Amino acid sequence: MTVAAAHGRSRRKHVYEDGALRVRFPHADDLEAVILNTAGGVAGGDILALDIAVGEGAELTVTTAAAEKVYRSLGEAATIDVALKIAPGAVLNWLPQEVILFDGSRLSRRIDVDMADDARLVIAEAVVFGRTAMGEAVINGQLLDRWRIRRVGKLMLADTIRLDGAIARHLDQRATAAGCCAIATILIAPCSDEQVANVRAEKFSGEVGISAWNGFALARLLAPDGEELRGDLKLVLGALGAPLPRIWLN
Repeated sequence: MTVAAAHGRSRRKHVYEDGALRVRFPHADDLEAVILNTAGGVAGGDILALDIAVGEGAELTVTTAAAEKVYRSLGEAATIDVALKIAPGAVLNWLPQEVILFDGSRLSRRIDVDMADDARLVIAEAVVFGRTAMGEAVINGQLLDRWRIRRVGKLMLADTIRLDGAIARHLDQRATAAGCCAIATILIAPCSDEQVANVRAEKFSGEVGISAWNGFALARLLAPDGEELRGDLKLVLGALGAPLPRIWLN
C-alpha cells in the first residue's frame, strides 16, 4: 500500500490485497487504514506480509480491526513481515491492536522501517500471552520479534525479543516480565524531552519505563493482563501526543 499527499490531504495511491489480508479506510476526513485478517487468526506455517509506503508530506495511521490471534502450531512458526517506508516530511503512526498468543503457538515477526531524516514515526506493538479473561495461559511456545529501524539508511535501532520453550517460566523471571503476561513496546521518532517527561509524570496500572537518545524514545510496558496493558498504552500515547485510532475508542 502506498499513500501520497495531494491538494493538502493524504490519499491512497496504490492498494494491493492478496490472501486473507484486507485493508479498509472507514473515515473520509483523515487517512486511517484498518487491516483485517479474514482468516480470523494466524496458524503455524502462515506467512503474512505488509508493505506500506508513505509518500512525501503525507500522513497515515494504521491499525487493525481486532486483536490478531496466533494459534497453536504443530510444527512451523507463523511468519509476519512488516516493511514500512516513510518519505521526507511524512508521518506514519503504526498502531495495531494487540497480538494474542495461544499456548503452543510459534510466531516469528520482523518489522523493518526505512525513514527519511525529517520523517515522523510512532510504533506501538503489544503482545498478550493467553486470553487472561478466559483463564488461559501460555505455558510453552515461541516468540521471535525483530525490529530494525533505519533513518536515511543508517541503523537507528536494532531490537530483538526471543522467548522459546517454557514461556511461562521465562515470563515469571523478574528480569523478563516479573510474572506479567502482557507486554508492549512503543517507539517515537523524533521525540522531545518534554514528551518523555510527560510519560514519566503519568500514573500507570502496570510498569512503564521510557528512555530517549539520539532524538527518539523507546518505552517498555508490562501489565498483568491485556486490559490493563491497553489502558497504559493509551496513557503513554496520549502523553507523547500520538493519535489514538478511532477503533481503539469503541
